[in-house]
Amino acid sequence: MLKIAFHPIYRHLLPEGHRFPMEKYELLPQQLLHEGTCSDTNFFEPERPNDKHIVAVHDPEYYYDLINITLNQRAARKIGFPLSRTLVEREILITDGTIKASTYALQHGIAMNIAGGTHHAFTNRGEAFCMLNDQAIGARYLQHKGLVKKILIVDLDVHQGNGTAEIFQNDSSVFTFSMHGKSNYPFKKEQSDLDIALANDTDDSAYLKLLETTLAKLIAEQQPDFIYYLCGVDVIASDKLGKLGLTVEGCKARDRFVLEQCKLNEIPVMCSMGGGYSPYINTIVNAHANTFRLAQELYF
Repeated sequence: MLKIAFHPIYRHLLPEGHRFPMEKYELLPQQLLHEGTCSDTNFFEPERPNDKHIVAVHDPEYYYDLINITLNQRAARKIGFPLSRTLVEREILITDGTIKASTYALQHGIAMNIAGGTHHAFTNRGEAFCMLNDQAIGARYLQHKGLVKKILIVDLDVHQGNGTAEIFQNDSSVFTFSMHGKSNYPFKKEQSDLDIALANDTDDSAYLKLLETTLAKLIAEQQPDFIYYLCGVDVIASDKLGKLGLTVEGCKARDRFVLEQCKLNEIPVMCSMGGGYSPYINTIVNAHANTFRLAQELYF
């Protein structure tokens, strides 16, 4: 059975006019239930994890400043959300969703988180709507439990996974692959193990051809025990914060290829949703829903 992390806290109230489409976290599970892609039994509610799993990745001083809401003003401003205890609790629960989904993926081949993909969170700071790096924490959890050894992170959000790259920069047991817009945020890129920077308006055909040749080779070379897939839908041409040219169908074809490669190679995969900022919320929800539809089609 496909297991999906979701908690009502994922939909966090923001000031009116904020550019982050927080409502997608409420609408996406509703859509999946409405169309019959999922039932209530597919969803599980994350809880607060042991702090030790978070400080295995993040600097303890940074983490405790977060939970005590004592970050300095400049550091808080870089996160991009008004800082509050509820917001931090939300991020912690998202992280547990990814931890638990990682263990479900080992059992079922795949598992998902309605939120997550917080790849701009560094060891000792957050930025760009990210405070705790959920997939990095999940990766460390699996390794510390002795459940996997070699991990591949496939980050196909339109923005480079700069925080993830920094966290694992000296760790050969986690290979970081980021394929992103060249001229987009972050303007100072970190160095992933493999970075592919794409020109503005890259279309479906060029994108998919590059991904297909790269990912198959990468899996063969790295032979990972586990894959984290960050499947942001901000690669779509209409996205307000992206500069690529994919269609919704091209984005779906991307997800199909990645999931097919995981299944073909019998590598468990955990999916975090990442970004999506198209002006119409139905475009965002439909593009994200495609990932869940494909998971059900290919695995169950």
